[in-house]
Amino acid sequence: MASLEIIGQVAYQSIETGFWSILGTDNRKFRPLNMPSALQQEGLQVKVVAERAADGTVSVFNWGIPIKVSSYELL
Repeated sequence: MASLEIIGQVAYQSIETGFWSILGTDNRKFRPLNMPSALQQEGLQVKVVAERAADGTVSVFNWGIPIKVSSYELL
């Protein structure tokens, strides 16, 4: 599976029980399934390398593209 390079801003979504997200500079919304604790801060500007979560990944959140973060850097 091809890696995604995402540049964007970290945001907390208060839907249901809440979750961390990345709002891409290209206006796409991403929902990391394994958001690193170092990135769990509202407003951080980040560059993330990730893969899309496997097809059929089930979640209570119907929001954004589910991803698995491989690496990251703060911008």
